[in-house]
Amino acid sequence: MDWRLVFTTFGLLFLAELGDKTQLAVFALAARHRTPWPVFLGAALALSLVSLLGAFLGGLLGCYLPTKYVQIGAGLLFIGVGALMVIRTLLP
Repeated sequence: MDWRLVFTTFGLLFLAELGDKTQLAVFALAARHRTPWPVFLGAALALSLVSLLGAFLGGLLGCYLPTKYVQIGAGLLFIGVGALMVIRTLLP
């Protein structure tokens, strides 16, 4: 196992998720229900499943497509989702 890659991935995702809407949703649920452990367990399971899907789909795409195209596709999807959020916010 490549531990350097494990720690790089951990650091990148940890910093990217700080203050993210997912963390804020978990914060709000734990505050509302005053039971942090079930909220933590549900959030940990959900984030683990999403990460598992992303890792395996990324690995699968990486076998068939050059990394450059996978990165471009991910970037375009990210921009598309951001644009959709802006459009929905601006339209009544």
